[in-house]
Amino acid sequence: QRAKGMGKSQGMDLDILAVDEIKNRYPFIETHDLHGALYDPNDGDIDPAQLTQALAKGARDLGAKILRFTPATGVSRDGDDWIVQTDKGNIRCEFVVNAAGYYAQRVGEWFKPYGGRTVPMMVMSHQYMLTDEIPELEAWSAENGCKLPLLRDVDSSYYLRQEKHGLNLGPYERNCKAHWVNPSDPLPEDFSFQLYPDDLERLEWYVEDAMARMPLLGTAGVNKVINGPIPYAPDGMPLIGPMPGVPNAFEACVFTFGIAQGGGAGKVLAEWITEGQTEWDMWSCDPRRYTDYTNQEYCVAKGMEVYGHEYGMHFPWHEWPAGRDQKLSPVHDRLIELGGVMGAYNGWERANWFAKPGDDTSEETTQTWNRAGPWEARIREECEAVRDACGVLDLPGFSRFWLQGEGADNWLRGFCTGGIPKVGRMNLIYVSDTRGRIVTELSCIRLAEDNFVLITAASAQWHDGELIRKSVPKGVKVRETTTERDTLVVTGPTSRAVLSGITDANLEQGWLTHQWATVAGQKAFLIRVSFAGELGWEIHSENAVMPAIYDAVLAAGAKPFGMYALNSLRIEKGYRAWKGDLSTDYTLLEGGLERFVKLDKPQDFTGKAAILSEKQTGRKKAFATLVIDAGTCDAPYMSTLWQGDTLVGETTSGAWGYRVNASVALAMLRPDLTQPGTELEIEIYGERRRAVVQQDQPLWDSENERLKA
Repeated sequence: QRAKGMGKSQGMDLDILAVDEIKNRYPFIETHDLHGALYDPNDGDIDPAQLTQALAKGARDLGAKILRFTPATGVSRDGDDWIVQTDKGNIRCEFVVNAAGYYAQRVGEWFKPYGGRTVPMMVMSHQYMLTDEIPELEAWSAENGCKLPLLRDVDSSYYLRQEKHGLNLGPYERNCKAHWVNPSDPLPEDFSFQLYPDDLERLEWYVEDAMARMPLLGTAGVNKVINGPIPYAPDGMPLIGPMPGVPNAFEACVFTFGIAQGGGAGKVLAEWITEGQTEWDMWSCDPRRYTDYTNQEYCVAKGMEVYGHEYGMHFPWHEWPAGRDQKLSPVHDRLIELGGVMGAYNGWERANWFAKPGDDTSEETTQTWNRAGPWEARIREECEAVRDACGVLDLPGFSRFWLQGEGADNWLRGFCTGGIPKVGRMNLIYVSDTRGRIVTELSCIRLAEDNFVLITAASAQWHDGELIRKSVPKGVKVRETTTERDTLVVTGPTSRAVLSGITDANLEQGWLTHQWATVAGQKAFLIRVSFAGELGWEIHSENAVMPAIYDAVLAAGAKPFGMYALNSLRIEKGYRAWKGDLSTDYTLLEGGLERFVKLDKPQDFTGKAAILSEKQTGRKKAFATLVIDAGTCDAPYMSTLWQGDTLVGETTSGAWGYRVNASVALAMLRPDLTQPGTELEIEIYGERRRAVVQQDQPLWDSENERLKA
């Protein structure tokens, strides 16, 4: 139901079939234990060899030159040009793309002298078997004039596809196998159009299960077994976009689904190279989404996990267990002692919620779409502590960039869409692309006239670092301190009292100010801001001293809270999150961020002309907060919004708000529907629920009196 709703929003005519309809579409399968099926009338397959030849002809017709049997052997730089070395001579070019498939990691090593890193990938052994021809299948195809639909059994993890008049069975087995991961099993120099030895024993259970689902399969002999390499990134998504740290270099590799991803990949890669931006937000495929923690052990563990759960459900409370503990907070052990149930954020372990003795924290418990679970009561308690008293959240991994040097202030004014703070203050700044769309959000802290700290999301470390470094002028130094410091969020109406006994900071300084002080006898940097929307401070300090500060804050009366509570709290305030609510799918004006745009400042900024034009022509979408009659589930990301049978928008965040006692979602809507009180329907896991547009202000503390107390 969730896939159907998301598909509808993308123009896909997906449908849910009842059991009798399944038999009409696919008469050879057993349906006695089925409740239904998801059907895509436009699904199909294509001959990859013929498609490749067609694309090659099209490229040649447009002037491209394809050099076959010409292996690349290395790269070098000559000024702003790339030199690609081959055994038939060098090729000079402005841009270079690593599209080397399962050789992408080896090719990626060539770029390390120019700022590159090891490509985060591994190689799986993927097997599929082809049967002999099946007379019944041939007769059915002749009668109906088509092939059987491709069958995917997501519970048992295999696909079954008609191949001529036989069948192709391809499992994604849990007992999978990685290749070329250690010196005893090296990647060959010339592995091309080759296969691994058959390993049918691994597939035995899946073959038996598929024969039970489709008995006709059991009547056919095995004609051929194909066992070949398939590359995997740690999340199973390809790497498409700028190569991290390397100028004029791109990646288009690690395509887990091969030819099926080719058309879209070619489109967005061409846009990256020619326009510097893509039509759609491509963060899910951007190579910069992985940073410095993706060693080979991690890539193998995550790749095998993803492969073995290729059709697995991604439940909202579930954290995948492989490849964990890559980067730990200086108070990590303390969080575990306090019952922290952890989640991974750009490799950093953060507490999602804090369990009490007796709470079921097993992975099995999280296999649910429902809000209810052992976490629900704890999240409520954590939110209520922040509402009524004081909470403390350990938040490692903030990406930090120190800017210092003459001209830093003037550069920042042209870098962002709005204004920059005065000395001693901080504010949010936004960067847009040429279309006025949201590239990133940063906290800008001004220490002195030409001395700033920019703080951004953990996952934005390489994305925003590259954005800053490639445009900052000479004379302005950039120093990253992401891994040197940790952050505590101390927030709630009693947070001033909690801190007063352990710090010499002036706690009467106003909202959005900052200061150096000591906390628990340790040097720290305090910012008067809270993403939870209550009175509070962020405490930034060096890793070595943070355990002493954390223990002192706890001893003074703060209650630990986690990321799930923070998500609830920030949604009640309408605070946006990067690459959910804030992305290049939306403009700043659509995102309701006009107050962060200064069109009258003397400095030009990227996107200014587009924003001016949009103010004249009007927005295509508009930000809104919704309260939902949600039932047992809150709105996940990209839930579709409807007015009758018309699709009118989508959610970008959703959670239960424990301070307002309602299910809340942040959404992008057709602008004419953002009037408060407008009633819509939202589709949550296939079920339509009532959604009501709210006032354009925070649901909680709408005048920010508590925040600024």
